[in-house]
Amino acid sequence: MLISRRAALLGGASLLLAPAALAQQSPNNRQPPRLRADRVPPIIFVHGNGDTAALWHTTIWRFESNGYPRNMLFAIDLSYPSARSDDSKPQPFRSSTTEQRDELAGFVRQVMSQTRRRKVVLVGSSRGCNTIRNFVKNGGGADLVSHVVLCGGTNHGVIVSDTVLVGSEFNGAMPFLKQLNAGDNETVPGPAFLTLRSDKFDKYAQPDGQFIGQAGKPTGIGFEAPELKGATNAILPGLDHREVAFHKLAFARMFEFIVGQAPASTFIAAERDVLLNGRVTGIADGTYTNLPVSGATVEIWEVAPQGGQRRFRGPSHRKVTGADGVWGPFKTSADAYLEFVITTSGSPVTHIYRSPFTRSCDIVHLRPGQFGRDDEKAGSVVYMSRPRGYFGHGRDKFTLDGKVPPGINEGVPGTSVGRLTFDAAPERTIKAVFNNEEIPARNWPVKDGHLVIAEFHN
Repeated sequence: MLISRRAALLGGASLLLAPAALAQQSPNNRQPPRLRADRVPPIIFVHGNGDTAALWHTTIWRFESNGYPRNMLFAIDLSYPSARSDDSKPQPFRSSTTEQRDELAGFVRQVMSQTRRRKVVLVGSSRGCNTIRNFVKNGGGADLVSHVVLCGGTNHGVIVSDTVLVGSEFNGAMPFLKQLNAGDNETVPGPAFLTLRSDKFDKYAQPDGQFIGQAGKPTGIGFEAPELKGATNAILPGLDHREVAFHKLAFARMFEFIVGQAPASTFIAAERDVLLNGRVTGIADGTYTNLPVSGATVEIWEVAPQGGQRRFRGPSHRKVTGADGVWGPFKTSADAYLEFVITTSGSPVTHIYRSPFTRSCDIVHLRPGQFGRDDEKAGSVVYMSRPRGYFGHGRDKFTLDGKVPPGINEGVPGTSVGRLTFDAAPERTIKAVFNNEEIPARNWPVKDGHLVIAEFHN
């Protein structure tokens, strides 16, 4: 199993910070507060359904920017991240709750051995909360974990029903969640528990079944469904299902819960030298996995900040992945706009445009894109993607080529991808905007097998 390392820490009751450092910290001060190295257990971040460790990189940057040692932060890539339709029945390239639990247990023990720590902290998003709770209650984790942070957890299901989502781990009436929630206290003795939830904007904590294909039908749950009896339950107003894990306000709450004191800043401090790495992972039978892809060619081009044109005659980096899927390392600067090009058998040539990486990161995982319905009829197709949250009408500013793409629902934020088609010629700039983040992309032609994605950090 590949362990991704990053900075972080926690302490039983509270970590001791250098008081002067806290007083001096500001968004413009690049010197983070220092933490006592002997009081910092490792933090393990656990992603959600269908996701990867890569979603945690901005959270990890914020921990680092507040003085957490980089070698004490970890993010797991669960091999088969997507849940089975029925937890009790095998399904190709999908995982059961037991498989997820056991994979996390193995990762925890590797981290403990590597760091020589007796306990870890577990932080989960969405399905990752199910995996953490299962490990802590049923996998021997109660004695190995000091703090549990559950962000947007489907702790009481996305529905409670005997006829819909039968057998699903996300159904509160099915055996998996009934067992986890049995008793007067829904936590486990030993670890301290924190839940983070939205007030009413979590698409999977809704009284109506719109987001699970049951529009107009009651789900049997409410906005408070992610909370647990026995936990500290915190509300983050206005945030969506993913933002309650990855937003800077979510970071602030988890930091304070773990450390015992508010972070000095929620800003990300830039590094002078940035080193990036990660793996190429793939798709099997229409389902994304986190297994490495060998034989993929990855090129990285530095592009112009305004137009997205390539700045040099050749790529700044090129590598064909081996059995481990690793595409780096690649050294860049904190102000460089980048185009990642992934070429692998069975997928389009995928161009992923990114705004600057302001800090080093070794979990920049790359998934080749897949053409959607009718994409191959277009001259060029460009997607904008927000993995760490959804697009909220009236809450966020988001455009692609100056337009709001169709298909992004109003009301509760529930869509993280927008798409527009273009002519393949003339070649031009397609700008993606999310609030203060802007990414310039180019209209590569579909007829030559190209797919374009502008991926936001925020």
